[in-house]
Amino acid sequence: MKLPDAAHCLESLGNDTRLGVYRALVRAGPGGLPVGQLQSRLDIPGSTLSHHIAHLVKNELVTQNREGRVLRCTANYNKMNALLEFLSEECCRDSEGCG
Repeated sequence: MKLPDAAHCLESLGNDTRLGVYRALVRAGPGGLPVGQLQSRLDIPGSTLSHHIAHLVKNELVTQNREGRVLRCTANYNKMNALLEFLSEECCRDSEGCG
């Protein structure tokens, strides 16, 4: 992952609502959650949720799949792991070691 991509991801997650959405999807596992269920869990208006999901989708942190009438959101675990790796890849590189 490159610095600009990491910055965009962190910007997305720097909002309370988006971080809550993302954490709920990570907690849900690889099956994700239907938008309606996500809305119920977070108790936020549908238009607000749509706005925040669109931001997460734009930065590839969340994917959406239509299953008939249901729109299912899923955390992009590959992107999450790449971001975590980016954040820690240079840990203690300029020191004698981490303590």
